[in-house]
Amino acid sequence: MDPITLLAAANAAVAAVKKGCELYKEIKGAAGDVKEVLDDLKEQYQKITSPSPEQRQQYQAEVKRVQEIAKADANDVFTDIGEQLGKLMDAYDAIGKVFIKEEAAAKEVYRGEESVGRRALKRILIRARLDAMLTEVRETMVYKAPPELGDLWGRFERMWQQIVQEQDAAFKEELRLNQIAARKRRRMIEQVKERATWAGAIFFVIAWMLYVLLLLRTSHTYRSLS
Repeated sequence: MDPITLLAAANAAVAAVKKGCELYKEIKGAAGDVKEVLDDLKEQYQKITSPSPEQRQQYQAEVKRVQEIAKADANDVFTDIGEQLGKLMDAYDAIGKVFIKEEAAAKEVYRGEESVGRRALKRILIRARLDAMLTEVRETMVYKAPPELGDLWGRFERMWQQIVQEQDAAFKEELRLNQIAARKRRRMIEQVKERATWAGAIFFVIAWMLYVLLLLRTSHTYRSLS
């Protein structure tokens, strides 16, 4: 999957995390007070003289939203936020691996159409967008959500940074070993081709010598008969 597609997936995950945090906050804030909230909405709506269709629609939509919040389980929302964070990190990690592969391939001859400058700029912009997403998620969870979500982010971020460092080193080592293996395979193929060439040349020489000997013997036999 290319970095642009992965970036779109990361952006969708960020939006889902923000929405989940807001929903979690509303669930916690409305706990036990749903009836009061609905009564207050109804009271405010009844104060409007001859409400317009738009106002009626807004009122009904808000009543429905509050009722849905009342039915929602904070634990399910908490779990879903964790799932969306996982998707964000999946995309972040996948983009990082693409960049590492590009760095490893930088020593090889590039035959694509994009200039070096354009490829470098693309990587910088994608990395900047990813960093901005992480900052956005961090601020949402730490400063705009209930305390338990901020604690979730803190624990998650510490563990994630540790795993990223470990995986980054492991992935680079795997790429290094794969490159060594690829070079060995290329050398082996070249050696096989060289040996095949030499074998073909030797076979040709032997066949030619046998042919010459056969001609000499045939000529000698012919002269003997004559």
